[in-house]
Amino acid sequence: MTGLIKNFPNDGVVTINRVILKPEYTIDDLQERVAFLCENVKTYHSDTGFVGGFVALNSGQVSNEGSTIGQAVESPMKDKEALIITFWKTFAEHEASHKSETFQPLFESVLELCENGNEEIAYEMMWSGAAYSPEEAEAARKAKETYAA
Repeated sequence: MTGLIKNFPNDGVVTINRVILKPEYTIDDLQERVAFLCENVKTYHSDTGFVGGFVALNSGQVSNEGSTIGQAVESPMKDKEALIITFWKTFAEHEASHKSETFQPLFESVLELCENGNEEIAYEMMWSGAAYSPEEAEAARKAKETYAA
């Protein structure tokens, strides 16, 4: 099942940048610089492989139900760590975007904020999907009850 990011191909590429803010910078600094960067990518690369993306900030919450590394109360990276996640048709198109003259200065501006330098890892999509509607969820539960052994 696909459809989480509209028009994202089944064999698309997901890139993830992990940003850890230097102590002298704020979330507002990050938001402003990343907004300029994202606007540039949308403007200049929507027709050259860019499909979509999002930025997520570490909220500090740790799932004790979903974690197996202890029972932390709050992540020490709260409001200090963000993920910049982008979706591309191909890795080659992603790489070409980084060579863009309009992109590089904005990218360097974001890197100035980073305590951790930057490592951008590309992943091949294996699965994505949206939640069922209430009706679809009920039908799925009934099918499980009827046919699951």
